Amino acid sequence: MRYSPRLRDVVFVAFSLLTIFAQAASGDPGWQPRDWFVLAAGIVASLALIWRRRYPVTVTLITIVATLVSGVFVPMGLALLTLAIRRRDLVLAAVSLAAYAAYVLNSWETNSNPQIGVLIASGPFLIGTWVAVGAYVGARRDLMVTLRDRAERAEAERELRAEQAKLGERARIAQEMHDVLAHKVSLIALHAGGLEVNPAVGPDKVESSAGLIRETARQAMEDLREVLGVLRTDLSADGADLTPVPTAADLTRLVEASRAAGVSVHSLVDLPDDVPASVGRTVYRIVQEALTNVHKHARGASTEVVVHGAEGDGVGVQVTNVRPVAAGSLLPGAGAGLVGLRERVDLSGGRLTIGPTTEGGWRVEAWVPWSDGKEAEESAGTEGKR
Repeated sequence: MRYSPRLRDVVFVAFSLLTIFAQAASGDPGWQPRDWFVLAAGIVASLALIWRRRYPVTVTLITIVATLVSGVFVPMGLALLTLAIRRRDLVLAAVSLAAYAAYVLNSWETNSNPQIGVLIASGPFLIGTWVAVGAYVGARRDLMVTLRDRAERAEAERELRAEQAKLGERARIAQEMHDVLAHKVSLIALHAGGLEVNPAVGPDKVESSAGLIRETARQAMEDLREVLGVLRTDLSADGADLTPVPTAADLTRLVEASRAAGVSVHSLVDLPDDVPASVGRTVYRIVQEALTNVHKHARGASTEVVVHGAEGDGVGVQVTNVRPVAAGSLLPGAGAGLVGLRERVDLSGGRLTIGPTTEGGWRVEAWVPWSDGKEAEESAGTEGKR
């Protein structure tokens, strides 16, 4: 049970005064001048203990002087106790040595038959007991304060890391949202643009294109709902709830979607079945972003998609389109897709090159390292939760 500092001060002063009165009254019958002097010195030393926490060294020196001139010992012991709690350094050692000297000198002077050996031997025990107890209490308090500070810092750091993880996850979700929706919306714009530039197409073509637009829009809305659901519920601390999760096996479906939108895409995908999930996801996003840019800025341009790789060699991706016939863009672009794509490839340890070709087209070329078995297992485990 912890008591307030003021209550401890009262207890210390009361205990010291009680011992002073007992010491002053323990002499010959009747109060002699010496007894009154001891009482007065003891009262001064005892009252000085009220300021022992604010001025521990000064109060201890006052009690040492009182011990030297009157022999009162308890105030000095309590002051030494407080000083040892506050500090454990050369000042404590010097003050303790002064207290020991005051005790020995007063006992030598007031004892009619002093035994110097007993005084010298008992002094360290008496002084050392107060100092040792105070040092133990002070060290324990310092340890508790240190542990409390460490716990508070650890809690603050944990909250900071959690907040940073949330911000990072939201940024990742935003990137996923861009990758997913930009491709779907570009397909919608491509279908609508085809109907706009060919108003004379028959009803069958209009019906087919409308169906594709409706289905693509529905998929985009489902993807948006799933991603926003993660943001609302805030359950995805590590991305485990983020959907959809593309893999290398989805590349064929991705290319077919572009072909259905009217883009002439020639593809060559040569990948083994055991492509790590993280590698497959990165390759999918590279091809997806490249085709999205073709839909936006090079509609009608013939495009070639080449993906090949093996364990130990990594995965190479190349998406090249010829010079577009039509000028302008179906959809505005903010440039965030390529920035996010470059960051994704850099984080995987790969390389990404983007730029025009000599024939006036555009090429996106990347190389992604093949993850080792351990990383592949970890990625597969994470994807399995999704």
